[in-house]
Amino acid sequence: MAKIKARLNGTKKDAIIQSAAALFRHKGFKASSMRELAEEIGVEAPSLYNHIGSKSELLQGICFKIAADFTQHLQSVENSGNSVIHKLEQLIRFHIRIMLQEYNEVYVANHEWKHLEEPFLADFLNQRKSYEKRITQLIKDGISKKEVKNIHPHVAVLTILSAVRGIEFWQRHKTAISTKELEENMVDHLLNGLTI
Repeated sequence: MAKIKARLNGTKKDAIIQSAAALFRHKGFKASSMRELAEEIGVEAPSLYNHIGSKSELLQGICFKIAADFTQHLQSVENSGNSVIHKLEQLIRFHIRIMLQEYNEVYVANHEWKHLEEPFLADFLNQRKSYEKRITQLIKDGISKKEVKNIHPHVAVLTILSAVRGIEFWQRHKTAISTKELEENMVDHLLNGLTI
């Protein structure tokens, strides 16, 4: 029987979670099985349970890790002494980079969260709402400081988050644009829509 191989700078559990994220993205959480995950990793299904308790635990791990990454980054941006526009640029760049570097995990957190069981579902949704409210407040601060156009803050947040989620389409087709050019163009376009 094969052993689960930890990936560079990670644990065996991290390797399982990364493989689960890829499987959940391709097949969806409900349609994926632990047996398929084991086959993907190259082990017997029972050996997975030495590292994780259930398929639901994997989904929780993926969703809450991504939520924590976003929240921690937002906290550091909020605590920086930068202008609002610079803070928004930092947020947009982070969203783009995490979408490119951890695509499977972000995709699962964006699409498969609805399969979380309670109380995890409510907790995850509360974290998402809190995150959006904090970005909305950042936009409001920019408006009051005359750094950001007088636009509806919630619409600005939805526009930014939706635009960055659009990277999913780029990921599927991998058009001729480089990741660096994609990031620079998106940041420029989104910030120009906000600045006075």
